[in-house]
Amino acid sequence: MEDAYARSVTEVLDFFGVDPTKGLSDAQVDHHSRLFGRNGTSFWKLVLKQFDDLLVKILIVAAIVSFVLALANGETGITAFLEPFVILLILAANAAVGVITETNAEKALEELRAYQANIATVLRNGCFSILPATELVPGDIVEVTVGCKIPADLRMIEMSSNEFRVDQAILTGESCSVEKDVECTLTTNAVYQDKKNVLFSGTDVVAGRGRAIVIGVGSNTAMGSIHDSMLHTDDEATPLKKKLDEFGSFLAKVIAGICVLVWVVNIGHFSDPSHGGILKGAIHYFKIAVALAVAAIPEGLPAVVTTCLALGTKKMARLNAIVRSLPSVETLGCTTVICSDKTGTLTTNMMSVSKICVVQSADRGPLINEFNVSGTTYAPEGTVFDSNGQQLDVPAQSPCLHHLAMCSSLCNDSILQYNPDKDSYEKIGESTEVALRVLAEKVGLPGFDSMPSALNMLSKHERASYCNHYWENQFKKVYVLEFTRDRKMMSVLCSHKQMDVMFSKGAPESIIARCTKILCNVDGSVVPLTAAARAELESRFQSFGDETLRCLALAFKAVPQGQQSISYDNENDLTFIGLVGMLDPPRKEVRDAMLACMTAGIRVIVVTGDNKSTAESLCRKIGAFDNLADFSGQSYTASEFERLPAVQQTLALRRMALFSRVEPSHKRMLVEALQNQNEVVAMTGDGVNDAPALKKADIGIAMGSGTAVAKSASDMVLADDNFASIVAAVAEGRAIYNNTKQFIRYMISSNIGEVVCIFVAAVLGIPDTLAPVQLLWVNLVTDGLPATAIGFNKQDSDVMKAKPRKVGEAVVTGWLFFRYLVIGVYVGLATVAGFIWWFVYSDGGPKLTYSELMNFETCALRETTYPCSIFEDRHPSTVAMTVLVVVEMFNALNNLSENQSLLVVTPRSNLWLVGSIILTMVLHVLILYVHPLAVLFSVTPLSWGEWTAVLYLSFPVIIIDELLKFLSRNTGMRFRFRLRKIDLLPKDRRDK
Repeated sequence: MEDAYARSVTEVLDFFGVDPTKGLSDAQVDHHSRLFGRNGTSFWKLVLKQFDDLLVKILIVAAIVSFVLALANGETGITAFLEPFVILLILAANAAVGVITETNAEKALEELRAYQANIATVLRNGCFSILPATELVPGDIVEVTVGCKIPADLRMIEMSSNEFRVDQAILTGESCSVEKDVECTLTTNAVYQDKKNVLFSGTDVVAGRGRAIVIGVGSNTAMGSIHDSMLHTDDEATPLKKKLDEFGSFLAKVIAGICVLVWVVNIGHFSDPSHGGILKGAIHYFKIAVALAVAAIPEGLPAVVTTCLALGTKKMARLNAIVRSLPSVETLGCTTVICSDKTGTLTTNMMSVSKICVVQSADRGPLINEFNVSGTTYAPEGTVFDSNGQQLDVPAQSPCLHHLAMCSSLCNDSILQYNPDKDSYEKIGESTEVALRVLAEKVGLPGFDSMPSALNMLSKHERASYCNHYWENQFKKVYVLEFTRDRKMMSVLCSHKQMDVMFSKGAPESIIARCTKILCNVDGSVVPLTAAARAELESRFQSFGDETLRCLALAFKAVPQGQQSISYDNENDLTFIGLVGMLDPPRKEVRDAMLACMTAGIRVIVVTGDNKSTAESLCRKIGAFDNLADFSGQSYTASEFERLPAVQQTLALRRMALFSRVEPSHKRMLVEALQNQNEVVAMTGDGVNDAPALKKADIGIAMGSGTAVAKSASDMVLADDNFASIVAAVAEGRAIYNNTKQFIRYMISSNIGEVVCIFVAAVLGIPDTLAPVQLLWVNLVTDGLPATAIGFNKQDSDVMKAKPRKVGEAVVTGWLFFRYLVIGVYVGLATVAGFIWWFVYSDGGPKLTYSELMNFETCALRETTYPCSIFEDRHPSTVAMTVLVVVEMFNALNNLSENQSLLVVTPRSNLWLVGSIILTMVLHVLILYVHPLAVLFSVTPLSWGEWTAVLYLSFPVIIIDELLKFLSRNTGMRFRFRLRKIDLLPKDRRDK
């Protein structure tokens, strides 16, 4: 029954055909179970997810083709299958890193069950019984009382207490408990907060007793709708993932084109006698094309990206940002909008007294005096300041503050306790009453000059309610008049030695109307309440309301000794003590964090279930409305926004700073609408109600103290619940992306060099320069280690002063592509030059002429002064491979900075890179000089003369890049090359 909130109790009972005094019969339970349903509801999938990457798929195809060719060619031994084996091994390692680092966010669906009640007190066949909550059906009559968890969506039909209140913060984010009643709701388009007669599954009863009828079970509850919303939310690809997929698609086309070109160019050589037939010649050149594919594909790129992001998660953890999904590290770098939940994220979600108003004197000096109270949590830590900002050393010496603390302690049913496991103070009961208990602790006790320091010497467990316990021991509670909605107050009769006192607290308008006297703070005297004083108090109460403070008034009255009870008639002729104003305070570091977001070009939208005026007050305090006199166009409730025409909604989204009175579906809708405007959206939250939006957002950020559901639906968790940590995480995310770009560029330029090497060798008709297994070694080891180390380049000082990068920004474009093309061509030519040098000029080589080298395939058909086996010597390919390794080590140094000279950004700025270069060279020397490895990689030890030639051929890459960097720093040259923008990665159509 979807509109039960708008129907009367009788209509709802008639709809389900149930007698409220007897409940459902067994036959009705079976019928309703069939009609409405009951209240109930792979690791390998995660592994396969790691292979859902185009580059990885291309590598798998290359490994399979290489394996098939080896079989077709009749090759045997470990060297024949080494290449496909190593490729698959690297891919397995990459998948392992991804699986280990990420956790399955679908756990959120299971953890929702933690918010479902286990049992329910149900009326059936005229008798109450306790049943598992999963056996409830719509139409069941359920009894609910303080402390119980609501087992299904219920509609109130009867109240057995003066008030009934529910804490539904996990669903709506409201900071205070909500009063419920049995009256029908007439609001059109009612949201959860408007349904005052509905108790939502998973919420907690904090006050009262009553009966309700089940109107929704399982997926038909508010909590069930969150489950369904999360279940049907698809994971969005991150900006970097999109760019890498585009790069993979682009690379696949380039590789296919070059491979076909190399094969076609050599068609005339298929019939060379050295191949033993046209078919074998075709297969030989097809193997060269496959080698070219291996050269073109950066095998180490997926692993290096994964490793760099994993290292980034460690840096983020030190900033209290725990990353649950690796790609989200990079997503932070281009976040343009943060949709921040208010309660518990921007605020502490702990009601605190911030202002106190008392009557100073009735006949001299200022009539009213105000005090400010510091402290924003339930911890009994904070100080009281007078109206001049001076700290009160012993607040309890002030008569009014003394009596306020006394009344706050005794007219109170809540409990404040210390939880050693969480190292925090926790509440049991109403948050407003706990705030009064904390106030009593901050005021302290009278008569002890050393009171503040003495209290600090107590253990946290003793300190939690020390002052409250003192007052409870001094005064014995005799009788309690509970709060009622018509009186809007509660009273408690206490006995103290030879004196009986009634303490009262409640709504200021109710308490002040019943007061005839006031307690003066200047001397503790009690004087009549004058009309002027009454008007001034009402004015101050109104000003507290304007500041959206929740106000309570406190009073007392002496009653005849020995009286054992009190009635409503006793609640008159009261003596006014004071007003207290409390609020859910903003975190003290939030304002600076908001300013940092604005400087970084990131817009913050505050999203809350609270009412509009309360939320606007908070936004003023945290700086979200800075420099704005008029909030129109900046602040909307969910219903106001939905009433706007589509065009105005689009315009409103561009200016919105506050979205209030929302329910879970609105948060998800907001994220989707912003994403449709090409915004990259981060959503913060801590409650179950935030989970669908957290999962839908480009990056979901949960609070460390939040629910397990919110954490599991998020990409990142803030361990310290500090909104300011997001700013530090964004800065780190931007730095990680910049470093990721650097090592991607480095690997691309290296692979261009390998492609040029093989292509030039094929066109010139010289022997195979490098074997596939040698190319694989270079790609995986000599490229991978320095590329990973580039991820440790230091963060730029102005990283948070730039606007977020565009989602469609290509990793390598224009002039930069030209630069790396030049470097890549030099790397390839230097490698081929090293190969030719050994044959033509080396003292250890045969010193052939260039034409003899080009005609090596006809060696067996000609008379020569050298053996044909010289073309199978491992020295030339070893020289070429070493040139390729060394030149790429020098090129790694070039990537310390995109445009700054090595003389400015020296290798000392990244010692990890220096270490990786040294380690790479050690590994390379090992495969040259350790015989089994040398055989495996078809290499041989080099002489000193050959090493000298390698250095001569390799070092110029630094000179060339220094020249290109110099040109980059001259804008004229840069703009000349930017006239026609060449994108290595295709531009995303969503580029803004």
